[in-house]
Amino acid sequence: MASRTYKSEAIVLRSLRFSEADRILHLYTAERGRIGAIAKGVRKTKSRFGARLEPLSHVELMLHEGAGELQTITGVELLRSHHATREDNYRLNVGLIGAEAMLRLFGEPEANERAFGALARFLDLLDETPSAQSRPAVDPLALSFQLKLLWLAGYLPHLTSCVECGSDAQLIGFSARAGGGVCALHAANALRLSPEGITGIERLLSTPLADAPAAELSERAGRDALAVITSSYEEHGGFRLRTLSA
Repeated sequence: MASRTYKSEAIVLRSLRFSEADRILHLYTAERGRIGAIAKGVRKTKSRFGARLEPLSHVELMLHEGAGELQTITGVELLRSHHATREDNYRLNVGLIGAEAMLRLFGEPEANERAFGALARFLDLLDETPSAQSRPAVDPLALSFQLKLLWLAGYLPHLTSCVECGSDAQLIGFSARAGGGVCALHAANALRLSPEGITGIERLLSTPLADAPAAELSERAGRDALAVITSSYEEHGGFRLRTLSA
């Protein structure tokens, strides 16, 4: 395939050191979905655009596509730095959870406009979210974003009736294998959920991402939502997010 250069919006999901002066970046682009790229010389003091390629930065890139797997970044325009998020440890950890979830759930070089838009919206909202003392893993915005990514990836948790028998009886558990909540008759091997947890998860799924920071989730509801998310990752993707242990 002949090499060519093209322009695309992108969000930096991960940045890795490579050689003495370069970095390899995991990017989610509007044009191609998830790609890998090399930014040459960005670790040098006099680099023209090294500071614009920090994790979570929203940028417009010029990319050169050659014969190898890694594309080469030849130009960068910073659209949103998300400096406020990176300068606050709590918000940074929330942002990195979202970035890793995006990387693992949408890891193919295939454009997904809704997923890219959700990621950009998540980071914009995070800049305005107050810092907190709780675990970033149970932050309402982090939970809401991950649930919406599961939905966009085709793994929406079904919580309106028992996923095994269709009964409207009270749900008491969650089966990642079956993809939803289960009643007492089918809960033998299910993850147990509290009523407040089920209500909280339904609220996060049914309301806009912008409303998540104001969601009044109890500690138990947050833990239940996190358990549904992590079990869905393990069942459908075979992975765990390293950032969720922060």
